[in-house]
Amino acid sequence: MPTFSRLVRFLAKDGETYYGDAILPKGVNDIAKITQARVIKGDIFGKHDVTDQVAEVKTLLAPLDSKDVGSVRCLGLNYAKHAKETNMSLPSYPILFHKPPTSLTGPSSPIPVPLPAQEAPGLDYECELVAIISKPTLNVSPADALSHVLGYSVGNDVSHREWQLKRGGGQWALGKCFDGWAPWGPGIVSGEVLGDPTGLRISTRVNGELRQQGETGDLIFGVAETVSKLSRGTTLLPGDLIFTGTPEGVAMGMSPPKWLKDGDVVEVSLEGVGTCTNKVEFVKEKAKL
Repeated sequence: MPTFSRLVRFLAKDGETYYGDAILPKGVNDIAKITQARVIKGDIFGKHDVTDQVAEVKTLLAPLDSKDVGSVRCLGLNYAKHAKETNMSLPSYPILFHKPPTSLTGPSSPIPVPLPAQEAPGLDYECELVAIISKPTLNVSPADALSHVLGYSVGNDVSHREWQLKRGGGQWALGKCFDGWAPWGPGIVSGEVLGDPTGLRISTRVNGELRQQGETGDLIFGVAETVSKLSRGTTLLPGDLIFTGTPEGVAMGMSPPKWLKDGDVVEVSLEGVGTCTNKVEFVKEKAKL
């Protein structure tokens, strides 16, 4: 079992990058607001120790180093109310797609929007609970599945509906896989600290306006069932991330849609974990010499 409570990866004021156990200020539950962490030594997925060395946090990074991340699995239409707002039927099996590791970015990094994604409106947000696998997992039962989870985080499955639904040939990946389109963090909270991942409040704000407000109890396939189903005949590995779907309130479901624009600030939050705050930045065309 992990010895950390709230795992963070951060650039310290001494210039070094560390894994650490977040030190929450009194009365604060949002990992994004920490200023200190106890340095962790060892294997995050194996034997490690939370040392007495306290480092000053300069910048929180994505909770896992890229070399420690396996695959990035994502579920679509996994909240009942979200399926309703998109006029789609509830799935009988998880709708699975993958995002590349290059889509992952930190809890305060900008969301870059490349030129192809600027060709048509459709830029959207999706707050999601993220489960992180801790050990090789194959054919695990729902009853045992949560013992294979390292902890929980929050992420934003940034999406472009035009590319996802009209230009992808029936596949969603083109609208979800641009670089930097999966901010996540601000840390990983262990199951021992967070408790049952069912019934947690999850939300999105855009420029301070509340857009999404849901509870993980509305998940069609809960975390335990999701891990179990995804492990049937397919081994999940340490560091695999599972974005578990988004609640109602996406821009696509509004009339008219409130698509994200250049300069918008998006905050995705999960109760007991904290908030990722990311600014949308349209990539500018390079000047031709």
